[in-house]
Amino acid sequence: MHTTKLAAVVLPCENLDETLDFFLNELMFRIDVIYPADSPSVAEISGHGLHLRLERGAKSDPGTLRLSPKASLAVAAGVEEIVAPNGTRIQFFNAYPPAHTPSSKATFVHTKADNPAVWNVGRAGMRYRDLIPGRQDGRIIASHIQIPYGGPVPDYVHYHHVTFQMIYCYKGWVKLVYEDQGEPFVLHEGDCVLQPPEIRHRVLENSPGLEVIEVGCPAEHATCADHNLTLPTGTVQEDRRFQGQTFVRHVAAEANWLPWKSEGYEVRDTGIQKATEGVATALVVRGRKGMTASLTNHEAELAFYFVLQGEAE
Repeated sequence: MHTTKLAAVVLPCENLDETLDFFLNELMFRIDVIYPADSPSVAEISGHGLHLRLERGAKSDPGTLRLSPKASLAVAAGVEEIVAPNGTRIQFFNAYPPAHTPSSKATFVHTKADNPAVWNVGRAGMRYRDLIPGRQDGRIIASHIQIPYGGPVPDYVHYHHVTFQMIYCYKGWVKLVYEDQGEPFVLHEGDCVLQPPEIRHRVLENSPGLEVIEVGCPAEHATCADHNLTLPTGTVQEDRRFQGQTFVRHVAAEANWLPWKSEGYEVRDTGIQKATEGVATALVVRGRKGMTASLTNHEAELAFYFVLQGEAE
């Protein structure tokens, strides 16, 4: 059976034997096709998710390949780049290093809800409002997201390289499914989820006028597709840890309200502090009838407040 790949990247070479030997022995590619038999001028090889066509005399640029350091047994630790005999540059890098939250001195930020200039139109018509401009030098991102149209969402199974990420449903509802957390469920207004690092998940459907608040660290992080996993997985592992954190689904309708530290206020705890082992805390606070003004402070590195209803001074 002919095994020529339907798609391949063409890399030129003058000495096919030398170039082929390099890719097979130094970079652990494997040979798929070579021809003609009496005097080979073309070799098709594959490895690391790539299909390459080494072609003697081809009029193309030798290009650059970026591979994981694990792609070469012969490369000493710390080597970032080598050059193949045909001139192709091979760069070694960790595509998704562990998420790291930068440390810097926190600054005060106040973002008003009635400023139309802060809204931007993003992917698939979604509207984004950056709640922390400057993002504290990359430490945190907080976004107010609006999806005006309801219905099925053209999403795919994916995950995020983060140290912390939560979603709070501000208005409307959204249907979600998470890895090893059972069947899909609906997040209603007032509900929230903690998405522990690298948990696979997918957005399935949302109501018209959905609004959510998304908070994550670090501000810039990679989102990766998982083409091999199907959700739901058919299993429930509530205590499963993802990078040291557990999944949380906080349902507002089932929550208990308790007295807060300031007199006249009460609070519902989302359970995020326990699930993240102290990385973050998320509380919903409301005032009771007859409440009075009070001074409050915090001892955390950062404190983020979002007014859900009414006003605060």
